[in-house]
Amino acid sequence: MGMKRTSTDGGRGVGWRAVPMNRRTFVKTLTIAGGTVVAVGPSATAKRAAAKRQDTITLRQWYHQYGEEGTEDAVKRYAEQYTEANPNVEVEVNWVVGDYPALLNAALLTDDGPDLFESTPNLDWVRNGLIAPLDDLLTPEVRADYTERELQSNTIEGVLYGLKIVVDTGMIYYRPSLLEAAGVAPPTTMDELIAAAQALTDGPTKGLFLGNDGGISAMQTILPWSAGSDFITPDNQDVFDNPGTVAAYEKLRELNQTDALLIGAPTDWFDPSAFIQNLCAMAWGGLWMMPVVTEELGDDFGVIPWPALTASTGAPVASPAPGVAGTPTPATFLGGWSQLVSARSANVDAAKAYAKWLWVDNADVQRDFNLEYGFHVPPRRSVAAGAEALQGGPPAQAVEILNNYARSMSLVWTAPMGAALGDAVTRIVRDGADATQEVAAAAEAVRAEVARLGL
Repeated sequence: MGMKRTSTDGGRGVGWRAVPMNRRTFVKTLTIAGGTVVAVGPSATAKRAAAKRQDTITLRQWYHQYGEEGTEDAVKRYAEQYTEANPNVEVEVNWVVGDYPALLNAALLTDDGPDLFESTPNLDWVRNGLIAPLDDLLTPEVRADYTERELQSNTIEGVLYGLKIVVDTGMIYYRPSLLEAAGVAPPTTMDELIAAAQALTDGPTKGLFLGNDGGISAMQTILPWSAGSDFITPDNQDVFDNPGTVAAYEKLRELNQTDALLIGAPTDWFDPSAFIQNLCAMAWGGLWMMPVVTEELGDDFGVIPWPALTASTGAPVASPAPGVAGTPTPATFLGGWSQLVSARSANVDAAKAYAKWLWVDNADVQRDFNLEYGFHVPPRRSVAAGAEALQGGPPAQAVEILNNYARSMSLVWTAPMGAALGDAVTRIVRDGADATQEVAAAAEAVRAEVARLGL
C-alpha cells in the first residue's frame, strides 16, 4: 500500500526538462512513458561515455512520478548537492510517467537500466540477482533507529534489499462536529463502525467512504489484521484461514448491505475530495491527505485506526498459528517507498554510497522530502521525532497509529496470491458467497503458490 500519484499529462505524453549543466554538475530529468525515452541533444550513452573519459561515474536514478508539487525539483537538488560534494559522481534523475512497475521491470533486465531506483523488493528480483543487498549500509546503531517493521518490509530471506524513503499509513478520517450532532463516539469495533456509519448517514451525506468498490480493494488486507490474524508468517506459512478472518469479511459484507456507504464518488479512497466535500462523515484515507484536509476543514477532523473486529486490549499482536485468530486489534498498513540498488549496475558501490547519503545519513533530506511537499513520516525514528509538523494534533495521532498498529504484507506475497484473495473477498461481499469456503479456497491458492516458489 502506498501513495496515489497522478500524471501531469494523463500518462500519455513524453516530455523532457533539463537544468543548466556545468563541469561539476550534471542532473537531468527524463520523463518516460510507454517504454520510450526521449532525449534532446547528445544521447545518454554518449554522455555516459564522455563522463567515463573524464573518470566520472554517472548514476541513473529512477523515481515514479510523484503528484506533490516540488518533489521533482527536490530530487534534482539532492543530486546536485551530492555532485558538489563528490565531483566524480554525476546523477541522472529519471522521472517516470505511466506504468512505473512495468517500465521498471523491463529496464532492470537491460544494461541501460537504473543504477538505483525506488520500489519495494520482491522475491523474483532476489531470485534473479537483480537487486543488491544493503545490510552493510546500516551499522547496529543506525539499524536500531528504524522500527523492526520498516526493516522487515525490505528484508527477504534475512537480507536487507531496500532503504525506506518515505513511510505512509492509513486511517479513518472523521468529522467531530457531525459525530457530536449524531450522538456518536469514534468507533472502536466493527459493530460500532457499522452503527456509526448508519447514524451519520443524512440525505446526500453518507456515513462512511471506503472506496468506490465498497472497501473490497482498500480493506481486504486490513480486515484480517483487525481480527488479530495475518497472511504469511516469516517461515512462509499461510495463517489467514481462520474464523476471525471469515468474520471480518462478513462484517464488510454487512456494511455494504446498509445504505451507509458512499459509492460512486468522483474520486477514490486515496483522494480527500469525498471527505472535504461533505459527501461522507467518515472516510478511509492516507496520511498524505492530511495537509489538504487541514486546509479545508481546519480543526474539524480527527483520525482513528481501523477498528478491531471485536472489543480488544488494543495491543499489537504477533502472527497467530495456522487456523487460529489472535486478539483483535486496531489495524492499518505500513506503506511508502524504498530505495533499491540494481545488482546489474556497473557502479554498485557508488550507487550504494549515494543511497546511504540520501536516505540513511542525511536527516535534512529526509525531513525535506517527507514533509515539505507531501506529508509522510521520515523512516528514521530520530528524524521523525524531531519533525515539528508531526508533534501535535492529528499528525501526532497518525504517527501513534502507525507505530502501534501498522503492518505490511510479506514480501513473498505475489500477484497470484493477491488475485486469489481479491476474488474471494469480491465474491463474499458482492455475491453473498460463503465466507468460510472462499477464505479456505484463497488459502489453498496461496499454499500452491508458496509450493511453486519452493519456499
